[in-house]
Amino acid sequence: MLRFLFRKTGYGLLVLFGVVSIVFLLFNVLPADPARMTLGQRTDVASLENVRKELHLDKPVGVQFLYYLHDLSPIGVLSAAELKEMPALRIFSVGDGAFVVKTPNLRRSYQSKKPVWEILTEALPGTLVLALAAMLFATVVGIGLGVLSAVKQNTWMDTGAVFASVTGISAPSFFAGIVLAYLFGFVLAGWTGLHMTGSLYDIDPFRGRVLNLRNLVLPALTLGIRPLAIIVQLTRGAMLDVLNQDYIRTAYAKGLRRRTVLFRHALRNALNPVITAITGWFAELLAGAFFVEYIFGWKGIGKVTVDALEKFDFPVVMGAVLFTAGIFVIINLLADLLYSVIDPRIRLTT
Repeated sequence: MLRFLFRKTGYGLLVLFGVVSIVFLLFNVLPADPARMTLGQRTDVASLENVRKELHLDKPVGVQFLYYLHDLSPIGVLSAAELKEMPALRIFSVGDGAFVVKTPNLRRSYQSKKPVWEILTEALPGTLVLALAAMLFATVVGIGLGVLSAVKQNTWMDTGAVFASVTGISAPSFFAGIVLAYLFGFVLAGWTGLHMTGSLYDIDPFRGRVLNLRNLVLPALTLGIRPLAIIVQLTRGAMLDVLNQDYIRTAYAKGLRRRTVLFRHALRNALNPVITAITGWFAELLAGAFFVEYIFGWKGIGKVTVDALEKFDFPVVMGAVLFTAGIFVIINLLADLLYSVIDPRIRLTT
């Protein structure tokens, strides 16, 4: 188990390093000037030079990249001035500074001047709630329709479930979001009580922040359509394969009830490909559903990232991309561990 965890963690760190390298180089070919974006368009040359020196923008790109990796690293060398500003565990002194264990630093936003980590943690609850709601809807409905389709193979129920899943796969999220927002949030708003845009909390002039779960319905449905379609197809295919196995016929021959055979024996052994889809899609949704959050005005990681891209706010975009990649790495590791729990035949050897 420990060897498996160390190996997967090493692969994950290599993935994160590759992501940081690519995005950092892409942003360094853009014409935007971070120093001018930090101070604004109306500023003097001396102030610009001071900010460029502070952000290491006066150094070559390779040196800037090393500085950024040092900021991200949990270990590093800090000067005496930096030690006063940043909490860190001193290991041993190096000149006027020290070699320390520190919190990874994602730097500050060029626009708001707030720490990037603070911006992301403020947006995370919205994305987390949206992703959980969408995945819960997709998982429950998808597995139910997949099992029903397999059990009722070649009937109108099977045909209807397959047709609905194909339609869901074919419809891009941004298109489905626009259609659902216009239809249920505008045309039928008087009947549904839903709004075209809105976040998890509304601001009331008298009560302050007010939880509004109605705003969650449309973006969660939109976000859950595609994973639902995939889960239906995978569950149906896996169930059809399992239902033809000898141990299923043996279970029926022993006199077990059909419900017991379907859910305790067949479905459990058919869940491996479904878990892969669920974990993969959940990682993607949690990392930020950019178009859906933008369409519905939902405050989350996706909307924060899109807003930062529009303003060339490099630290926020880098932080969001790193967060996204980290979520994928963690979810994939948890999925591998979950396989061995659901199916004991799988061993953690790869």
